[in-house]
Amino acid sequence: MTDAALTHPASVATAFCEDGELGYRRSLTDLTTPLTLDESYRLAHLPLVAPDHPGIIARREGKFYEMGRHPTVYSLVLPVEDAALRASPAFLALEAELKAAAFAGKIAWDILPRREDRLHATVCGSLSLAEPPVMTTETREALRKIEPFTVELRGLFSGNVNRGRLYLPIYPEKRDSRNTLQEVQAAFGRTPGDLWLVGLYNLTYDLDAAETAALADIIARWWNRPLLSLTVTELQVMGASDDLVLDAHVETLLPLGA
Repeated sequence: MTDAALTHPASVATAFCEDGELGYRRSLTDLTTPLTLDESYRLAHLPLVAPDHPGIIARREGKFYEMGRHPTVYSLVLPVEDAALRASPAFLALEAELKAAAFAGKIAWDILPRREDRLHATVCGSLSLAEPPVMTTETREALRKIEPFTVELRGLFSGNVNRGRLYLPIYPEKRDSRNTLQEVQAAFGRTPGDLWLVGLYNLTYDLDAAETAALADIIARWWNRPLLSLTVTELQVMGASDDLVLDAHVETLLPLGA
């Protein structure tokens, strides 16, 4: 355990970016029709959570996935401690609703313990392939100029890519009208993003109309409800050879403001 993300009560003095500045609303799954697992999910995720499922895509020409696995990819991530989430009454209430939902039997609950020590939101994906990235002096200096900041996890989110995975969206602190996670991306020369997601739950089957409606109801009722507030003091370069980071390792710790 590191001090990368320390929990604290949400402060009224902290200003967070809100939906009008972020891409969550734009990127929601269309839940007006039954949810079907999309091709990207059946290629990258489904083989890992339900390897005997007839709908998996084991491999595809031009893609480097083989039953959900690939050469090691290194990315910059914001770590989230599972223990901190499970100390949040709001998060536990959300998860209790999911466990009681009509589609609960289609969630791969057995995957959660295997990922509890590597929960994260990707800030800069694919920094390098196979070999760890080289951190330039310029990047390290830019990170030193970014003081620790706060993010808020809210729930629940289902996107229009990797349809079948359920996430907690991250709302970053806004300082002097600047999005702090975009400042981190700029330190790596990346184009500003507007989606930072903590992947938690994976579906194993399509949802029928009633199950999809139940999911839509949970998403609507929990939208923008704070689950956890974190102070981010460091980020990680994480390497993994699958998109669920089941075999992930932390390559480098990158402190902020130091």
